[in-house]
Amino acid sequence: MVKVFIYPINSLILADLVERFGHRPLSMMNQIREKVTNIGLDSPPINITSEDPKLGLKYAAIEVPAGVRGRMSLIGPLIEETEAAIIVENPPANFGCVGCNRTNELMKYLVRSKNVPILEVKYPESSEEARDFVSQIAEFLESLPKEKSEESNKADKEKTAEEEDRK
Repeated sequence: MVKVFIYPINSLILADLVERFGHRPLSMMNQIREKVTNIGLDSPPINITSEDPKLGLKYAAIEVPAGVRGRMSLIGPLIEETEAAIIVENPPANFGCVGCNRTNELMKYLVRSKNVPILEVKYPESSEEARDFVSQIAEFLESLPKEKSEESNKADKEKTAEEEDRK
């Protein structure tokens, strides 16, 4: 199973396709769920801890708008986990809008700089293009290894150990 970063980051369609092919989608929904269900938050509507702004600074400078840093505090850790990526170019807002083009560009730049397998596809505008779109994604996902590498397993174990130490 490969961890596949999807863009748009909250696209349910892409997340579903990735799961159907036996991989783990790295999506905003999982990050939000973790924030909302975390007992450590004092005020759930805000869903922010004192560490979140600091984490956002790891990915975006202090001069960058606060919204970009806030989004990157959620998205940055996903990018670090990325083992493959699917990027859909020119999607409409209802396909999975993140809400900020500066964040989108930074996110795509960071993913591309990771040197992982990336599929970049154009958003389909007809039924025929939609079939090609899904076929390209299916081919890409089938080309990814089903088994995790030893390095990936070791990194997951270390991350789990670190999370348990924090608690």
